[in-house]
Amino acid sequence: MSKVTMGVKLDEEVRERLKKLGASKQRSPHFLMKTAIEEYLEREEMYERERQEDLERWEKYQKTGKSISNQAMMEWLDELEQEV
Repeated sequence: MSKVTMGVKLDEEVRERLKKLGASKQRSPHFLMKTAIEEYLEREEMYERERQEDLERWEKYQKTGKSISNQAMMEWLDELEQEV
């Protein structure tokens, strides 16, 4: 994978906090920033996938009107609980 350098402008307080945390964890500020960005991307991409699925389910419901009643869902959950 090709690597590209990108710059991030941080204020002095954030920069110092990053350096202090890196020292306490024996990690470089670069490692901490890279890890934080990767974790943020994973979390936000998952959120967007789930949001898209929700929109698709809503559109399907609007088109078909098909749904599951609360009673049917509760019965199904009770059955699952008994199987465990």
